[in-house]
Amino acid sequence: MRVAVITGGAKRIGANIVTTLLDDGWAVIVHCNRSITQARHLIQRGEGAVVSGDLSEDEDLFRVIEEIHDHDLVKEHGGIDLLIHNASIYSQSEFSKVTPQELRRFTAIHLDAPFFITQGLLPKIKAKKGCVIGIVDTSWGQSWEELSHYTATKAALRQLLLNLSGELAPDIRVNGIAPGAILAASWEKDRFDEIVNNIPLGRAGEPKDISNAVKFLANADYITGFILPVDGGWSVS
Repeated sequence: MRVAVITGGAKRIGANIVTTLLDDGWAVIVHCNRSITQARHLIQRGEGAVVSGDLSEDEDLFRVIEEIHDHDLVKEHGGIDLLIHNASIYSQSEFSKVTPQELRRFTAIHLDAPFFITQGLLPKIKAKKGCVIGIVDTSWGQSWEELSHYTATKAALRQLLLNLSGELAPDIRVNGIAPGAILAASWEKDRFDEIVNNIPLGRAGEPKDISNAVKFLANADYITGFILPVDGGWSVS
């Protein structure tokens, strides 16, 4: 049985990835912060486990890494086949008003956590010649108003993935997925609708579009160092 680990897997796109993998026969270790009930509900449909913690706090982060590294599912199946860095935070804030604490939290979630989780689980991923997938976004090369703290830290994750794809080869493949307009928060509906109007495929995406991309990259043994846009053509429009 193949083993997947996903951060931020209890809700939204992460939850859809979890259910898709479970339905495909994977064992899935789901990380969440506070959404423990939702995560436990998800894994009822297959073989899975839940670990919880705030990845922006060093104590929690390294405890989570240790729990996953030593987890019975990982031991039983000989390692980790797939690590998905999905945990993310998102909020708008005028550049002049972003605080050091706010920027540090975005950096901790989008860069520090993927860096140290990959580092800490490296032997277990290497044991299965597994792969790493990071969920970035389509902000690369663009200027998004009131989102400098978000886009800069997501760009850092993108660069980390690209660098690791070379550094960890040939034993571990590393790729990224850049979702487009998939799920809108209530407060960004107007902007979301404006984006959808400019998407070449003429519609918003669905969480299953990202899950399908995860499945593809997990099985694409000759692809590494690639950021796959799943955005209906938004990035070229």
